[in-house]
Amino acid sequence: MTPLHFTAVTNEQDCRHCFAVMRELRPHLADAATFAAQVQRQIHDGYRLVAAGYADTAIGLIGYRIQENLMSGRFLFVDDLVVRSDYRGGAVGAQLLDFVRDEARARDCRQLVLDTGLGMARAQRFYFRQGMLTRSIGFYEDLDAGDAT
Repeated sequence: MTPLHFTAVTNEQDCRHCFAVMRELRPHLADAATFAAQVQRQIHDGYRLVAAGYADTAIGLIGYRIQENLMSGRFLFVDDLVVRSDYRGGAVGAQLLDFVRDEARARDCRQLVLDTGLGMARAQRFYFRQGMLTRSIGFYEDLDAGDAT
């Protein structure tokens, strides 16, 4: 089989090309144009999106950012990790995690961190198999971002 290659997704056209893959993880995303615009905003704030694929076909994506806080020091946080459903179970997800592990080490990060939903049992099993452990539960509050008028 052809070796998997990794490509930084940096422009609007690349984002549009990856939209169908990301939508498997984030079905609430409305359309490719909205997705591309949001990724461009997030890139401005330090987000990086990398596609894994063969030739011109993206089969997996990983989105991440380097962060630092008092609890963990410098760390790499994975925002998004998705493999196209017809390629799952073929080690693409593991290769994407290895890619960001290498990136984290190269950027002097102490930890690799990600969140997954409580109802995502398959994803949780995958992360455990990858040697990751749970350390916390995240708490969220939706804030009304309504009109300030």
